[in-house]
Amino acid sequence: MQCLPFRLAFYQELERGALSSSQLHARSDWQHLCRRRLGSRRCEDLFIWLIQLGVLRREVDGQGLTERVRLTPLGREVLEPWPLDIPAATPWQHLHHWLGRHRPRL
Repeated sequence: MQCLPFRLAFYQELERGALSSSQLHARSDWQHLCRRRLGSRRCEDLFIWLIQLGVLRREVDGQGLTERVRLTPLGREVLEPWPLDIPAATPWQHLHHWLGRHRPRL
């Protein structure tokens, strides 16, 4: 969670309601939700990664899955240790995260 660009406020926003990658990209208060500006495609890639981890899930409507995501119960548990904000990761944590994500069999 520390290696991702999302702040705790982003996850709190997802607890209150669903959000799509294009909605996040278009928001004027993105600095409140992310550490850096993200394009909608990069947001979607990160959403998919968090869905695979079980932190987020796609919202369902009457027609099926939508592009919007919500926080899962597991996501709430993962975020419990950080009541104020998620601290930024160290360079070593970033490297470890990148290796685990892109080279899982090393």
